[in-house]
Amino acid sequence: MASGAELEWKAPAATGASIALLQYTSGSTSMPRGVMVSHANLIHNSAHIIHAFALTMESVSVMWLPLFHDMGLTNGVIQPLLMGRECFLMAPQAFLQRPLRWLQAISRYRATISGGPNFAYDLCTRRITPEQRENLDLSGWHAAYNGAEPVRADTMKRFAAAFAGCGFQPRFFYPCYGLAEATLLVAGGRPQDAPVLCTAEVSALERSRVIESRVAESCDPPRKMRTLVGSGQAIPGTRIVIVDPQSLTPCAPDAVGEIWVSSPSVARGYWNRPEETAQTFHAYMADTGAGPFLRTGDLGFLRDGELFVTGRLKDLIIIDGRNVYPQDIELTVEQSHPAMRPGCCAAFSVEIDDEERLVVAVEVDRHYRAGVPQTAPLTHSGERPLLDADAMTRAIRRVVAEDHDVRVHAVVLLKAGSIPRTPSGKVQRRQCQTSFINGTMEGLWGAGAGREIHQQRVVASV
Repeated sequence: MASGAELEWKAPAATGASIALLQYTSGSTSMPRGVMVSHANLIHNSAHIIHAFALTMESVSVMWLPLFHDMGLTNGVIQPLLMGRECFLMAPQAFLQRPLRWLQAISRYRATISGGPNFAYDLCTRRITPEQRENLDLSGWHAAYNGAEPVRADTMKRFAAAFAGCGFQPRFFYPCYGLAEATLLVAGGRPQDAPVLCTAEVSALERSRVIESRVAESCDPPRKMRTLVGSGQAIPGTRIVIVDPQSLTPCAPDAVGEIWVSSPSVARGYWNRPEETAQTFHAYMADTGAGPFLRTGDLGFLRDGELFVTGRLKDLIIIDGRNVYPQDIELTVEQSHPAMRPGCCAAFSVEIDDEERLVVAVEVDRHYRAGVPQTAPLTHSGERPLLDADAMTRAIRRVVAEDHDVRVHAVVLLKAGSIPRTPSGKVQRRQCQTSFINGTMEGLWGAGAGREIHQQRVVASV
């Protein structure tokens, strides 16, 4: 630097409304888009994260999510910097390769706040052995936040049971809701409270209605239920409204609709995308003209102020007039056969002869090899078992029919690691759908999984 150059320095003319960064969306349902996040957005949201997680200068966080993800960047770096508190970062690949490293870091650095998507807790439960748990101390982890994808009650229950001996308590779980378009956090609970659950009738949810178990249990015969996990209440200064996505009017209290948000944390829009910005960031109620609101594209409902997220509007599968949530199908399929890789399934739809049909793509555990055994699936000692593809396909069709009363049009068996995901681990169902329709989905026996139905005028369901 030339001598005296410091004398020419001028403070940047930035204001609260100035763009601080472009936060690209995950791309789970569409191409990633750059969200214009302002300095005021960051400061407002970070201040409310302090309140939501009851953070102090003694709070310590551990983060493994990628720094280009909104949860990794805002909650993992920017928020600790604004407070001036301790935060330890690790590479995402380090966690994915060996989930134990995450919990070891929490234990070693006495972290009080850390978290990630639901799959991260599931991965720890499956991959960390009882012997490895013996050296973990998770008693200080008071805010184990869970967000960015559907939060499953069963996952929390299994994780809490597996790590109870390490000092982890079920009330440490902190389900929350947020998105890049709102900088990050939109709703969350109180760290000292246990997660809120709502057990609702499945058939009612398929009709966009909410009937809780205490009502449904009185029915004869008993009806199938789904346990939903609350994502907390709106953070201060934020308004959440449940809106009918067709009529653009507020839903009844017992109805499922699109989640709309109004908050100082809502960003300015998408970079160089004025039409999408107007559609997503400047929504108004058709009946009252109230607004503007951010249309999140997520479906859910409010119960006593608690937000329950049921799924993504663009992922919703409509069959015979019923709303079928792909994550429900995927959970059922994962439990259908021992060759299934947990958390590695994608349910989506294709349109054939003007009717929406269900397709399920699943990854086969790498311990199995392709083939059809003549007798039992296990072969000589030391060899990988052969996969009976027909038996696995029949099992998937059977459980989906029994649990959801839906016929599976096609099952595609994939090699491990084939299902596309976003950097934060979300399944990219739309990309799976496109690959299936184009005949480029690489199954165990080669590409062309969807070619045999191309003659039936397959088109994408939008």
